[in-house]
Amino acid sequence: MHPNIPAETIQLVKDALSSGRTELAKSISIATGLTWYDLMAPAKNLYPTITPLRNAIPRVHRQNPGTAANWKVVQALTGSGWDAMGWVPEGQRSARMSYTVAPAAAAYVTIGEEDQLSFEAEAAGVGFEDVNATLTMRLLQKTMRKEEMGLLAGNATLLLGTPVTPTLSASGAGATLPALTYSVIVVALTLEGFRNSNLAAGVATSKNITGADGNTFTLNGGSSQKSAAATQAVTLGQTLFATTTPIQGAVAYAWFTGAAGSEKLEQITTIASAAFAAPLVGGARQAATAVTADCSANPNYAFDGLLTQALKPSNLAYINILANGVAGTGTPLTSSGRGSVNEIDVMLQQMWELYKISPTVIYVNSQEQKNITTKVLSNASGPLLRYDLPATLQQGEAYGITAGGVISYYYNPFAVDGGQKIPIKIHPDLPPGTIIGYAERLPEYYQSNEVPNVAEILTRREYYRIDWPLRTRQREYGVYAEEVLAVYATFAMGVISNIANG
Repeated sequence: MHPNIPAETIQLVKDALSSGRTELAKSISIATGLTWYDLMAPAKNLYPTITPLRNAIPRVHRQNPGTAANWKVVQALTGSGWDAMGWVPEGQRSARMSYTVAPAAAAYVTIGEEDQLSFEAEAAGVGFEDVNATLTMRLLQKTMRKEEMGLLAGNATLLLGTPVTPTLSASGAGATLPALTYSVIVVALTLEGFRNSNLAAGVATSKNITGADGNTFTLNGGSSQKSAAATQAVTLGQTLFATTTPIQGAVAYAWFTGAAGSEKLEQITTIASAAFAAPLVGGARQAATAVTADCSANPNYAFDGLLTQALKPSNLAYINILANGVAGTGTPLTSSGRGSVNEIDVMLQQMWELYKISPTVIYVNSQEQKNITTKVLSNASGPLLRYDLPATLQQGEAYGITAGGVISYYYNPFAVDGGQKIPIKIHPDLPPGTIIGYAERLPEYYQSNEVPNVAEILTRREYYRIDWPLRTRQREYGVYAEEVLAVYATFAMGVISNIANG
């Protein structure tokens, strides 16, 4: 017995525990938390890490990389005399053919991400998961996702400039947009700009970033300079329509609308058109005055991704920017009536006619996959389709048809040896309104032993983890890679953009 606790107190506790009284039991329930905590280990990683381009494009380590990768491109062989005639008189020699050669270069850049782990978190995680290891895994996964965006849409050189002043009109009946003379300003967005921007946060212009070392740098978000303003009077019931000339390199457009001088961000579209039928949100939305410069590229830090290289006007890729069509609605894909899509057929034919190649994959957004399926599976193409039933169907057993199919392959007849099937794949970062055809490998008749891949990820230094020296009671880590995307045959890509939904 403790000398400071009276004997009477000890006896009262004994009586309470032995008498069968229920007062103590009544005060304990599940809500008190006095239960076992069944924590499943390890943590569930519920985030996507889809990186199709990073997984597919070959990675080649350069032994003596220096600051940039350099190569020579033999673009054409021009025969002597008439280029298409090889006739030579008996006993005489032909004239000499000529070459078209161009140098190419791509500077290495660094990609990376950082995180930290306190000593307390490391100790507290014992028995749950190896926090040090899982931190590194998540760092690598996030770096790979950022690398995927860079491979698709990194932009070091393609400036969007200033969009053409929007063309406005008002028509129709039944809309709820209040009567007013509206002013509209448009800003073009690269794919990076589209992913970095939203209606709540606004258009991504530039951001000052403070690194874990305390140093700062500035990244451009992927937006153009803003256009001049256009005005249009609207009466109650009318819809306000706005269009601008599509910019080669833009995949989306941000529309600032309101009274003159008070334009706020109201829509972000993946076509160069917009329609306003309901009252504007205004309020805390980003003002057009926040856009003051062309922030579309990062020449000091980035490399050009596949889409950017294809969209550069001088790079020979097939480009089809669909016309705006009806104001505010744009131009959708069109059905050929024979089980294909006109716009894709033209792209495939042009790539064959000009360069004798075919895409080996077509990347789309989920919207365009659905639209392609709708155009292909039309009434006109119905007679071309068939259903296969199993031979083991029993008497009296109903047949079954699976709903919700999609077009998983697109047949290209414009190729040697009878054509080829091209897989249609959804890319997680590709926006609606854009389709990319990409030949991952050149055919044998391009001497593929010299250029086996259309594009390669040239690495100066592959993924590596840095364990920074201790400064405080926390461990600091970085995962980095030093690389550049080298596209040897930019003509092996095709882009269809400004596609309306429908």
